[in-house]
Amino acid sequence: EIGDKNRHALVRNCVDIATSDNLTDFLVEMGFRMDHEFVAKGHVFRKGIMKIMVYKIFRILMPGNTESIEPLSLSYLVELSVVAPAGQDVVSDDMRNFAEQLKPLVHLEKIDPKRLM
Repeated sequence: EIGDKNRHALVRNCVDIATSDNLTDFLVEMGFRMDHEFVAKGHVFRKGIMKIMVYKIFRILMPGNTESIEPLSLSYLVELSVVAPAGQDVVSDDMRNFAEQLKPLVHLEKIDPKRLM
């Protein structure tokens, strides 16, 4: 991860891996345990290579049953992401410019993953 203060966006490596239907069972067999489960309902928009997701996050009341849910908040979550080759700093400038257009409605900020742990 590259999250220095000089960059307009958080940059992370992305690894795309195909999995089978029994991934959850495989992780449990390896000793992992499920920590939490949620449902995200919303919309996905595209502008060039940018992906904008606007959604609400819901808590699952009965584990495994995605029909019995309640919203965690009245607010929507707006996520802006781009998958680009390494060294494409121009993309983060495009993201910042797009975020500036949303500024009256949405406050977009970089999230420091280390702060969440």
